[in-house]
Amino acid sequence: MSDPVSLARAARENLARGLGALQGPSVPPQVMAVAEPIASAMSALHRVEASHGAAQAEAGPAALVAARQALAMLQQQPPGFPAVDQALEAIAGSLNLIHQLAQGAPAAAPVQPNPAFAGTVAMQPGTAPPTQPSPQGWGQSPQAAYPQAPAAYQQPAPAYQPPPAPAYQQPAPVAHQQPAPAPAYQPPPAPQAYQQPAPAYPPQPAAGYQQPAPAYPQPAAGYQQPAPGYQQPAPAAAPPAAPAAYAPPPQPTGGGAPLRVEAELGAHSTTNFYKGLSGNDVIDSGGIFVATYQLPKIGQNVLVKVSMPGGYEFEALAVVRWTRESPLSGSDSPPGFGAQFTQISPEGRQLVYRYVRNREPLFHDDL
Repeated sequence: MSDPVSLARAARENLARGLGALQGPSVPPQVMAVAEPIASAMSALHRVEASHGAAQAEAGPAALVAARQALAMLQQQPPGFPAVDQALEAIAGSLNLIHQLAQGAPAAAPVQPNPAFAGTVAMQPGTAPPTQPSPQGWGQSPQAAYPQAPAAYQQPAPAYQPPPAPAYQQPAPVAHQQPAPAPAYQPPPAPQAYQQPAPAYPPQPAAGYQQPAPAYPQPAAGYQQPAPGYQQPAPAAAPPAAPAAYAPPPQPTGGGAPLRVEAELGAHSTTNFYKGLSGNDVIDSGGIFVATYQLPKIGQNVLVKVSMPGGYEFEALAVVRWTRESPLSGSDSPPGFGAQFTQISPEGRQLVYRYVRNREPLFHDDL
């Protein structure tokens, strides 16, 4: 008789080929239920290998029961699937090796429970009594391979039936743990990072608009005093009202819909985050420098859409703090403006900190 470790290894490799054939895209989903008894048989065979044959008495019969169950389940599947036929051939080939492995441990028979208990358990495989005990059908076809296993297994079956139940239940979770990493694909929190600033955006410009709004009525109130005198004398006093046309410019800069700006960040992009002398935090004491020739006014609210390497992006509200015109000489200082974040989501804050860890932010003298 061959070495039990070699028998277990060869049988496990056949089962692995059969399990791999069932994982093809053309296999029906209901056939994948066979993977559980196949995994149980492979686990029992692995125990024989790991123990150098010491676990043959317990794991050999357990692997045989699981392999027979997998073969019976595959024989019930409708024909027409090449992957099922390949799995049947692989399991039938391994069943012969597993049967030899289970027969090669007779010393374990005295250790088993009383014959009464073993007899009751032995009734389980009796549901499919062997009708063709021909020992030559192991490699010819999967249909002949299944009946032979009970014929050769009936003698040691009463002694080895109790262990299969626990051995079959233990590896079952192992088979299901392999596809468990699939839920790790959930990292699309990107839509959440985009949805949070969107609802938070309407209240902010409204608050920013209320601050400069009182500044406009003040000159208007001062204008109401000469208004009575203006209405009585003549319309000639209308030209002095022209300077009042300069009061509205602060209104669009501080309030109204913010200017939408796109900032694309890369490993060597001119657009980058900046920090100043007031602190080292690029969000609380700095902001983002957007390289552009279209410079907004200082104090204007902007909605910045920041795109980062790797497909990450977020939106945040900011206010323009400083601008830089086109350089007079050289190209080391591109034109653009610096905007300080006034409202940024937690996801956007984490993306900013992750970016500045890999690239040093710009420096701006804000004092």
